[in-house]
Formats: sequence, C-alpha cells, structure tokens
Amino acid sequence: MTSSSTTPGLTRFNALEEHAAAAALHEVCASSAWGSRVLAGRPYAAVGELLAASDTATAGLTTADLQEAMAGHPPIGRPRPGDPTSSREQRGMAGASGELKEEMLELNLAYQERFGHVFLICATGRTGEQMRDALRERIGNPPGREREIVRAELGKINRIRLAGLVQEAEA
Repeated sequence: MTSSSTTPGLTRFNALEEHAAAAALHEVCASSAWGSRVLAGRPYAAVGELLAASDTATAGLTTADLQEAMAGHPPIGRPRPGDPTSSREQRGMAGASGELKEEMLELNLAYQERFGHVFLICATGRTGEQMRDALRERIGNPPGREREIVRAELGKINRIRLAGLVQEAEA
C-alpha cells in the first residue's frame, strides 16, 4: 500500500458510522483530542492524507492530551494481557532474559517516578536491549525535551497503528 493511494480499507474506514470510527481511532491513540481531530477530517482521499492528519493532530496535543494518550500504553515489557497490539509491538521484549526484564521494570519505575507517565517508545522492530538503551538515555532528559520525544514516538506509533487499521479493514 502506498501512502498516496486509496485502498479498500481506507474506503471502509471512511464509511464507518461516526461512533465506530471513533472507537477504532481510540484503539490507535487514547487521546480524545487526537481522535476527534482525525475523525473530523473524514473522508480521506488517500492513506497519506490520513497519516498527515494524524501527524497534525499529534503535533497539536497539549500536555494533558499527551498524558491521556500515554495512559493508553502499557509499560515496555508488560503488554496488556489479551491485547495483541501491545504484544506485537513489544515483541522485542518477548524473548528477553529475566535479567533484562527485571532491569526494564526498574528503569520503567524510575522513569515513571521522574516524569509521571510510562516510558513511551515506538517499540516496533526494536530489541529489548535497544529499548533498554533508549530508556537509559532518555531518563536523564529535561522534562520539556522528553515531552517532545514522547510526542515524536507517539506520532510513529499512531502512524503504524493507522496503517494497520486501514489494512485490517481490507480483510
């Protein structure tokens, strides 16, 4: 699928009743502001337009909106039971050693204590070690810098999930 194309999945997403589309978008990102902005842009003529709308909505999130979005993400190394999306995204931690999982738990707790929210990273395609190294690096960031990194990571996650949404809709 190219980002400039119209796909059967995008057509189906555009045709969803508003409440169903809003629910689907909430599965992508827990921020109600993000979902409302993306929903308001329907219908999308191309996948690229949908992704651009997501980017714009993500860029416009307030600190409170970011907090709401992050609340929808489980900590790295602890995907929600029964949630295939978080399990798939965190696949890099699935085969991690007990030592690495324990270290991630400790680092996650320290990060959450420092910043007041879960460590958010686009985990797709990353190994457990890469996520740990990123967490080690980012825990020392000033809060404002970290908030902008979180926004960028959330944008990547939203794009991947939206692409999956319009692909799933094709099935």
